[in-house]
This record gives sequence, C-alpha cells and structure tokens, in this order.
Amino acid sequence: MATRQRPKRVPIREVLKTAIDLEQKTMELYVAFVHAFPRPEEVRNFWFGMARHEAGHVGALTLVDAIIKTDPERVEDTRVLFDQGTITRLRALLRAYLREAQQGVTAERAFEMAVDIEASELEDLVVDMLSVVRSARWRERAVQMLIHDLGDLSYMVERHTKNEDLLRRADELIEQRRGGLKARARVARRRRG
Repeated sequence: MATRQRPKRVPIREVLKTAIDLEQKTMELYVAFVHAFPRPEEVRNFWFGMARHEAGHVGALTLVDAIIKTDPERVEDTRVLFDQGTITRLRALLRAYLREAQQGVTAERAFEMAVDIEASELEDLVVDMLSVVRSARWRERAVQMLIHDLGDLSYMVERHTKNEDLLRRADELIEQRRGGLKARARVARRRRG
C-alpha cells in the first residue's frame, strides 16, 4: 500500500505553471456551464462570473510569474505549501468533470461540481502564491472575492436545487474561508501594531 506524502514547502517556481493550468481548466469548466445553461439568465450570468473570476486568478498568477522572471532575487526564498497528491487528484477531477459536462449535466450536478472544486486546496495555493506580490491588501482582496463567489454559489444552490446537503457544504465553505480571512487579519494587525 502506498503511503500518502505530506504536503511540503517548495519553491514557488516549481508549482506556478501547475496552478495556472488548474485555474485554466476550472475556467473552461465554468465556461462549459455558461453554454450548457443559457436560461435562466441568472444561472448563465452566475457561471460567466465564476469563469471570469477564474480568469482573474490566471491573470494574478501570470503577474506572479512576471515578477519571478524580472526579479528572481525577490522570490528566491519564497515557498508555498504543495501536496502533489492533491494536485494529481484535482487534475483528474477536472478532466472527469469536463468530460461529464460535455455529455450534459443537470444544474444541480453542475453546482455540485463547483462546490467540489471550490472546496479543493487550489484556492489556498493561489492565495499562498500571491505572497510574492507582497501586498497583504491584494491577498485579502483575493480571499474576499473567493468568499463572494462562494456566497453566490450557495445562493444559486439554494435557489435552483432542493439539495440540502449541497447547500450545507456550500455554506460550510463560506464559514471556513471567513475564518481564514479573520485569522489573516489578526496576524496582519499584530505585525503592524
């Protein structure tokens, strides 16, 4: 039986392209949902907004890549928590979800896929990578946008499904992210004061 490797801190350069690829795949899935659910308009707009936010993550990570290329000393010691097993599972999950979406899914199934993806550690990895920018405000804004997206997802699950378990999972994600944001704010206040 294979033993599960523990996450480890690795140089940001080693995982940047992987994170960009996973964010692009997530964006592709959400774009597939835009096409799969043109009506009601509220649902289509929701999926478009989710895809747009993933595009924003790709852009932010591309900025990190540019900072690394133009100022390598600045990030020489920057490491991020990375779990290869989690990334492998997420990559496989996204491939499977993209195939499933191409075959056609219900709105409830699409929302379930989104909750699964948003619950993954990918968002934590992206926020961790933004440390290269050295702007606590920028990282905080990224987390706030994530919480906003999760709030929208929870609302859509509540409004367009009758799946109480899925709604509970979406709401739990919001609370987890809010707790993380509050913890980051406490740390930032301690550093300033």
